[in-house]
Amino acid sequence: MHASSGVQGRSAGLGLALVSAFAFGGSGVAAKPLIEAGLDPLHVVWLRVAGAALVMLPVAWRHRNLVRERPALLAGFGLFAVAGVQAFYFASISRIPVGVALLVEYLAPALVLGWVRFVQRRPVTRAAAVGVVLAVGGLACVVEVWAGLSFDLLGLLLALGAACCQVGYFVLSAHGDGQGDHDTTGERAEPPHPVGVIAYGLIVGAVVLTVVARPWGMDWALLGGGADMNGAAVPAWLLLGWIVLLATVLAYLTGVVSVRLLSPQVAGVVACLEAVIATGLAWVLLSEHLSAPQLVGGFTVLVGAFIAQSSAPKPPTGPVAAGAGAGVPAEPAADEPSGGPVRFSGGPAGD
Repeated sequence: MHASSGVQGRSAGLGLALVSAFAFGGSGVAAKPLIEAGLDPLHVVWLRVAGAALVMLPVAWRHRNLVRERPALLAGFGLFAVAGVQAFYFASISRIPVGVALLVEYLAPALVLGWVRFVQRRPVTRAAAVGVVLAVGGLACVVEVWAGLSFDLLGLLLALGAACCQVGYFVLSAHGDGQGDHDTTGERAEPPHPVGVIAYGLIVGAVVLTVVARPWGMDWALLGGGADMNGAAVPAWLLLGWIVLLATVLAYLTGVVSVRLLSPQVAGVVACLEAVIATGLAWVLLSEHLSAPQLVGGFTVLVGAFIAQSSAPKPPTGPVAAGAGAGVPAEPAADEPSGGPVRFSGGPAGD
C-alpha cells in the first residue's frame, strides 16, 4: 500500500517537475519578442515580477509571519534570486541567443563550489571538481572561444551576472533550511515555508525593480500591439500572460511541489532539462540555431553542472567560519523537504 502510494507520488512529482522545467524554459522565448518589439529588458522583468507578485499576494498574506521571522532571508531572496537573476538574464537575451544565456547561467553550481572552497575554506570532492572542469570546458564550446568569442561580450557578461546571482540563491537557500537556526527555547527552528518565501521574494523583487526599472517611463502602448515571433505576429499581452502566469507562477509552484515528491538527484536531472527545453523552444519559435560544437558544449555544461550539484559536500553540523554555511542544492528553483538543503523554485532565469 505504502509502496504503491510512493510510486504514485514519484510519478506525480516527475510530471510536475517536467511542467516546471517547460514553464521556466519558456520564459526567455516569450520575453525576447517583447524586447525586440521595443520594451526595455528591465521593463519586461518588472512586468513579470510585479504581475507574479500580485497573483501571489494571498499566499504572502497567509505566510505574513515570515516578515517578522526571516526578514533578511526574504530581502536577500528577492534581491538576488528574483530581481538579480531575472534582470541579468533578460538583459543578456536581448544581446545573445536564449539557449546560450541559460547555459552560461548553469555555471552557477560550479561557482558555488568556488564559494565553498575559497570563501568557506571547506574541501570539495574530486567528482565535484570534475564537474566544474566539464562545465567550464563545455562553456568554452558554447561561446566558441576558438572563434575569438563570436558572441556579444557584454551579453555573455550579463549572463554570467545571472549566474553570480544564482550563487546568492544557493547560499540563501542554506540559510533557509533551518541549519544552525534556533528559536528562543534553544530548539532548532523550523525551515520557512518555501511558497511563502517565493511569494515575498517576488514582492521584494518587484519593489527593487520598480526603483531600478522606473516603469512609469515605459511605453505602455506596446502592450496593446503585437510582437514578432519568427515571422508570426503574436499579441504582446498574450506573451506577457505567458511570462507571468506560466513561466513564473506556475513554474514556481509546480517546482516546489515536485521537489517535495522527488529525490534531490532526480529533481536535479529534471532541472537540467530547463536549458534543453529553452534551447529547443528558441530553435523552433525564434529560429535561434546552435552549431554542433555548441550543442555538444551545452550538453557538457549540463553534465558538469549536475555532477557539481550532486557531489557537493553536506553542510557542517558545527560552527562555520566566515561566510554563509551552505550546502549546494540540486536546483535553485525549489525547496527540498527531506533532509537536504532547501531549494527554492525559480529558475534561472528562468528562471
